[in-house]
Amino acid sequence: MLRLKTPAGYKIAAHSHPTAEYITVLSGNFHIGMGDKFDEAKGIELTAGGFGVAPAGMNHFAWMTSETIIQVHGNGPFTINYVNPADDPSKK
Repeated sequence: MLRLKTPAGYKIAAHSHPTAEYITVLSGNFHIGMGDKFDEAKGIELTAGGFGVAPAGMNHFAWMTSETIIQVHGNGPFTINYVNPADDPSKK
């Protein structure tokens, strides 16, 4: 399990995980969409108490429109595989 606090405007590029990811919104406005490319038109908004699932291997992306805190849980180890490796912030 991990908790992530982000500022308004934070974006997470399209990626997948080898295991299912379960997301609970603790505060703020969390948006998630499924697909290989970041596209806000394909997303939904979750607010405090909202819950989302990204199945293992499914490409998805996210963005926040306010300061947001999410809790992510699933089976580890936690791995992120970016669709476009250049989007990986750990490589910048």
